Amino acid sequence: MNAAAERHGFAVLYPAQSPRHNAQQCWNWFDSAHQSRSTGDPARINSLALRVSRELAIDADRTYIAGLSAGGAMAALLGELFPDVYAAVGVHSGLAALAGADLSSGLAAMRGAKRASSTPTGMPTIVFHGDQDIIVHPINGSQVMEAAFGPEGVHSTRQHVGHEGRGYTRREYVGADEVVYGEHWVVHDGGHAWSGGSKAGSYADPLGPDASEEMLRFFGQRRRTTR
Repeated sequence: MNAAAERHGFAVLYPAQSPRHNAQQCWNWFDSAHQSRSTGDPARINSLALRVSRELAIDADRTYIAGLSAGGAMAALLGELFPDVYAAVGVHSGLAALAGADLSSGLAAMRGAKRASSTPTGMPTIVFHGDQDIIVHPINGSQVMEAAFGPEGVHSTRQHVGHEGRGYTRREYVGADEVVYGEHWVVHDGGHAWSGGSKAGSYADPLGPDASEEMLRFFGQRRRTTR
């Protein structure tokens, strides 16, 4: 992500969870105490993002959030809680916002339990998920898109099939204005790992498609419009 950010002119912030707040140092996306704007992990992450954005004089309408696994679930949650801050969301091997309200329902969601329907957020969203992920069931990728755009999508969908290291299927969610508001990448034979990630990292698959490049491409086409 650092290399991709250098190429495309992005600044990247990496918040880290404290073991005091989660023994596995994962974000508490599944805990109702961490699912509001004012308290817990979302408030801390958002406060940090806003502070760094001000310090670096970053365009306030071009702030994005992305993550892997628990980080992907937290990114989806922050996109839902703070549409006045984030212009788009990237979720890799993660879950939709409010997929669980406690540890038990969170684990069920990871196994593929159906998420209760809710009002679509309309948040521009790009999803990557390996279809052989045994940690977070691949159905969660579809549920992230449904949470953003509803069961019928935006206006129409377009599907592309390709191969870049691994085969993939990419579905675009297209609005009536012909703008692509969402992308869902299913990485064939991909597991629970960042697609195209460095071999030096953990939970990273060096084979493509390159999720970092594609997410920054998607983000770069969007500015925040909500106030």
